Amino acid sequence: MHRDPSVSRYAAGQLSPARRASDLARLADRRYDVVVIGGGVTGVGAALDAASRGLSVALLEAHDLASGTSSRSSKLIHGGLRYLEQLEFGLVHEALRERGLLAGRLAPHLVRPVPILVPLATSPGPLAPAARAWHRAYYGAGVALYDLFAGVTGESTRGMPAHRHLSRTSARRLFPSLREDVLTGAIRYYDGQVDDARYVATLARTAASLGAVILPSAKVVGLIRDAREVTGVRAVDQETGAEFEVSARTVVAATGVWSDDISALLGEGRPRLRVRASKGVHLVLPRSAINGDAGLILRTPTSVLFVLPWGGHWIVGTTDTDWSLDRDHPAASARDITYLLEQVNRWLDRQVSTSDIEGVYAGLRPLLVGEARPGRSPHSMDEHTSKLSREHAVVEPMLGLMLVAGGKYTTYRVMAADVIDRAARRLGPDVPASHTDQLPLLGADGYRPLWSARADVARRHGLPVGVLEHLLERYGSLTMELLELIGADPSLGRPVDGAPEYLAAEIVYAASHEGALHLEDTLTRRTRISIETSHRGTDSARQAAALMGRVLGWDDAAQRREVDNYLARVAAERQSQLMPDDLSADAARLGAPDARHPAAAGA
Repeated sequence: MHRDPSVSRYAAGQLSPARRASDLARLADRRYDVVVIGGGVTGVGAALDAASRGLSVALLEAHDLASGTSSRSSKLIHGGLRYLEQLEFGLVHEALRERGLLAGRLAPHLVRPVPILVPLATSPGPLAPAARAWHRAYYGAGVALYDLFAGVTGESTRGMPAHRHLSRTSARRLFPSLREDVLTGAIRYYDGQVDDARYVATLARTAASLGAVILPSAKVVGLIRDAREVTGVRAVDQETGAEFEVSARTVVAATGVWSDDISALLGEGRPRLRVRASKGVHLVLPRSAINGDAGLILRTPTSVLFVLPWGGHWIVGTTDTDWSLDRDHPAASARDITYLLEQVNRWLDRQVSTSDIEGVYAGLRPLLVGEARPGRSPHSMDEHTSKLSREHAVVEPMLGLMLVAGGKYTTYRVMAADVIDRAARRLGPDVPASHTDQLPLLGADGYRPLWSARADVARRHGLPVGVLEHLLERYGSLTMELLELIGADPSLGRPVDGAPEYLAAEIVYAASHEGALHLEDTLTRRTRISIETSHRGTDSARQAAALMGRVLGWDDAAQRREVDNYLARVAAERQSQLMPDDLSADAARLGAPDARHPAAAGA
C-alpha cells in the first residue's frame, strides 16, 4: 500500500487519533499482504521492511509501541564486546555493521556515540605486575578486534572513535568516582546509545509514512485458518472491547517473550519457537551521584554490568535471571536492586544507595528454549548455553504464519528483513529485496544542517539553545513540528510540571503525532519522566493528562481516571521494589489496574 503522493511523508507518518480511527475502519476493506503481530522493534521493523517493498501492511500491538522489551533495554546500539570472548565473531561483525548504519545513515538523530571505559583492576601478590600486563593485553586485544570489525564495516568515519589505552591517572581524570585502590588503568572505547522506545516510535511513524497501518491497543486473540493455512487474525480493540478480523496473505508474529502464546493458538504437534524470559533490571541515578564523563563496563562474578551516562542521569544494569511470572509487567525486587548496588559499589569511591535511586525498570529478554538454563548464581544465566539466544530464528509452523524470535535490539533490521524475505516466498517472485539499509527514518533528513544552525533556529523561535538541542536529539528534523505547536500556543514551550527537562509540547505531540493513547504511554515511553524523576512522574501526571486530553478528547472524568491509573501503577511498582523476591514483587506489581482494559476505561 502506497501513501497519497499529494501528502508529505511527515504528514503521512502522523499517528494521530484520527489516523487510528481511519486505520481501524479500513482493516475490513482489504486483504493485506502482511499482518504483523507485535509492536516491538522487530515487529515494527518488519512492518517498515514490508511497506518499503510496496506490500500492504497492518501491524497490531496489544498494548503500546515498545511497551515490552523494546523500551527496557540498556539503551545501547552495540556489537557486544563481551561476545568476542565467546568467539561470536559473526554476530559481532553483523551488529557493528548495523551500528554503523543506524548512527551514520538511518538514524543519526537518535543514535549517537557514548564513550565507555573498561577499568583494569589491581591484582594482589608478587605476580601483580605480570597480571596487570596480562589484563591490559587481553582486554586491549579484545577492544582492538572490536574496532577492527567496525572498520571492516566501513564505520570508522561515522563518529565512533578508535579505542585508547589510559593510565590510572588518565582514567580517574575521565571518571573521578573510580576507586584509586582497585584501578591500574583503563581502555576507552565507543559504542552507540539510543532511547529505545523513542526509536521504535520513530520507526513506526516511518512505516506509517509508507502506508502501513500501525494499530496499538489491538490484541490478537485468534488465528483465522483455511484448512492448513493461516489466512488472517481475530483481534480485540483494547480501547472499546470491539472485536474485528483482518484478512492476510501472510502473518508475521514478532512477539518476543509472548511467542509461546502465538504458538499455543496453533495447538499441539506443530513446530514452534519456544521462548523463555530472562529478567533484566536497571537503575536510574542522578548524574550527581557518580562523577564521570564516560560509561563503564564492569566484570561481575557472572557477567558484565554497564554504568552509562544518560543525559542528567546514569543507567546501571543489568541483571539476568529467569522469569516465569506476569510477562506484561515484570517486577524488580529488592534483591535485584541490592545486587546492582553491590556490584557497582565495588568500583566507586562514594557508595550509592537506594536513597540515590530515581527510577527502576525491568524488562524481559527472549531466550530460545534449550539455549539457556539457570547459572549457579541467582543473578546469572549459564553463558555456555545461551548462544542462540543472541542470534535469531525464523520458522513457519503453518502455511502463512511466520514466527521470528531471538536476536538483539541492534540487529532488528536484519531480523525484520529475514522474516519478510520468508513471507515474500509466498507472495510471489515480484516482491523486491529489502532496502531498509538505504531508508533513513523520519527526522534523519535535514537533521545535520539543523544541528549546525541550532543557535540561529533557537533565536528565531525564542528558545534557549539547550532546549533546541534537546528537541533535535529526540526528534531530529521533526523538531520543526514541535516548534509549530509552540508557535501556535506559546504555553507549550514551558517545562512540564516536575520534569523541567521536557516541554509541554512534547506531551501534546505524543498524543497528536506518536500514537500515545494513555498517560502511561507518554510518561514512560514517549518521554522518560517515569524513570528520570524521583517522583516517578506523579508530579507531572495531572498536567500531562490535561495536555493529552486536548488531543484525545478526555473529559474531566477521563483525565482523573488516567491519573488515578498512573498513580496506582507507580505505587505498585514502588511496593514491588521493596519485596524480597520475584514472587512477592510480582504480586505487588499486579495490584495496579491496566489502563488498556475496557473496564478500566469505564467501557
